[in-house]
Amino acid sequence: MTLPDPAARAGAILTIDLDAIVANYRLLCKRAAGRVAGVVKADAYGLGMAAVAPALAQAGCRSFFVAHLNEAIALRALLADAEIAVLNGLMPGTAGDYRAYRLLPVLNDLGQIETWQREGAAHGATPAILHVDTGMVRLGLTEGEVQRLAARPERLAGVPLAYIMSHLACADEPDHPLNAAQLGRFRSALAQLPVRAPASLANSAGVFLGPAYQFDLVRPGIAVYGGNPLPGQPNPMRATVRLQARILQVRSVDSPLTVGYGATYEIVPPAKLATIAVGYADGFPRASSNRGSAAVGGTRVPMVGRVSMDLIVLDVTAAPAGQVHAGALVDLIGPEWTLDEAAAAAGTIAYEILTGLGRRYHRRYTGSGAGAP
Repeated sequence: MTLPDPAARAGAILTIDLDAIVANYRLLCKRAAGRVAGVVKADAYGLGMAAVAPALAQAGCRSFFVAHLNEAIALRALLADAEIAVLNGLMPGTAGDYRAYRLLPVLNDLGQIETWQREGAAHGATPAILHVDTGMVRLGLTEGEVQRLAARPERLAGVPLAYIMSHLACADEPDHPLNAAQLGRFRSALAQLPVRAPASLANSAGVFLGPAYQFDLVRPGIAVYGGNPLPGQPNPMRATVRLQARILQVRSVDSPLTVGYGATYEIVPPAKLATIAVGYADGFPRASSNRGSAAVGGTRVPMVGRVSMDLIVLDVTAAPAGQVHAGALVDLIGPEWTLDEAAAAAGTIAYEILTGLGRRYHRRYTGSGAGAP
């Protein structure tokens, strides 16, 4: 018996364009003064680290950042020779794992520095990254801790530093005063610290703040995956994803009716409705209820009623009739309704949309390394 194509029986299809991801990486390389790292945390922002990381490596990326140690171990299995850093730092009892898998811990406080120093004294010094907090107030050394290191240089003895890094809080708002303040604090910390190492400050939007913010290594994330690093301006990055959902049922409405849970939307007849096979269980935000859109045959159509666990209803009255039938695909993210537009309609950001993309979608990869899982 011949089984149907998995895509043909899927309720929704998520297409991930690896060529677009690589093109975005290369554009950032042209904009940056130094090296460009690949940030592949959260399963490459939801798009699949097993496919994305090798494609970036093939494009010349040599430095990668993840958030968790387990992510780094999985990445090491994919990339034998890459430089891999773990942003969440050196948790108690994990120093041996960093050594075994040749990983760079990001040292976020004085205790982590002491632990890595002892580990180096016992087994031989290996590099780490020193994180200085300049205004994000999450992880990283405080100004007081930087001053204590400056006063006691021996606390960094035997701790080779691959980079000294910080992270921008408001880079997507170019005129925000915190950008310049963080840049000044970072430069001050670099001058105070008793060691010298390559520096890294800029995220995606930070790359576009100019050379002063770029230093030796930039760490773009969302821009690589097609999100706009310049809110309110044309997006310089290529779209990397297309999310298409299948129409399950079409109905004509000739009398006033309400749609979905809570009866939050009342149809004004005559109208035509299409129910599609995506819901919040697939990571599509419930906050898109009565606010989001889709595209049918190139025509935008509104979401009506609440996004439920498995289903969304569209008002397809204005869509081309030949495109509205059971089994047809509509775009929830695509050329006519972009990732950033979908995020804005849900009152969120592109990061949350991407990283929340569910596992019920049939995923297919196009472009470089498209045979990856």
